[in-house]
Amino acid sequence: MYQQATQAYQQSANTSASADPRTLEAEALMKAAARLSVLQREWDTVSREERNETLIFNRTLWTIFVTEATAEYSELPLELQNNIANLALFMFNRTMEMMGGAEPEALETMININKSLASGLRGQKANV
Repeated sequence: MYQQATQAYQQSANTSASADPRTLEAEALMKAAARLSVLQREWDTVSREERNETLIFNRTLWTIFVTEATAEYSELPLELQNNIANLALFMFNRTMEMMGGAEPEALETMININKSLASGLRGQKANV
């Protein structure tokens, strides 16, 4: 199921070793968005285990983001820390809804948030 998405990002992962942290974060968000998109398209044909694996991947990514953004040593402005924390809380709640059986259309907002944040990290305008 994830072969196309995986192949699309394997090449970029190989060149990411020397990339700056913002680029790496953007790539991780795009990888999660791609996996969520595949899940949304193939919702009815994947197992519950596959669904949960993709959702947990995204949740883990957001756990890392919110932990780093709100850490005591974070240099981010408080308002940005709060915004990231609120987005992470939304992601955590939506993940639980999806694991509980929400409709695949509910993934759209998660996908769009990941894409928008990735665009912002790359200094681009979001295309969602």
